[in-house]
Amino acid sequence: MLAGIHHVAIIASDYAVSKRFYTETLGLAVIAETYRAERESWKLDLGLGGAQIELFTFPAAPARPTRPEALGLRHLAFSVTDLDAAVARLEEADVVCEPIRTDALTGRRFTFFQDPDGLPLELYEA
Repeated sequence: MLAGIHHVAIIASDYAVSKRFYTETLGLAVIAETYRAERESWKLDLGLGGAQIELFTFPAAPARPTRPEALGLRHLAFSVTDLDAAVARLEEADVVCEPIRTDALTGRRFTFFQDPDGLPLELYEA
């Protein structure tokens, strides 16, 4: 029935800051950018392999509870081939990454960092 993940939607508090983070810092490609006047909302479609990230803004969107971890989506993980290089690139952009750990079940290395709104993101070495 399911064929894959089409998109993940993220709501940002500051459109310009998040657009810069996802396009310049993480290097995602812009597919489309739309301002929806009736909703006072931006929608930015970003390409990531065969999937997309939809970046939205909405007036007065409530903050996401993160600590303690809330029910629902826990984090978004990106696959990378060279974790050390990806972490170095993020750190050059002043993005703080947690220490690299190894997944006890798979033996793969990973780390976590946050987007400008504190959304937990992961780099997972493939």
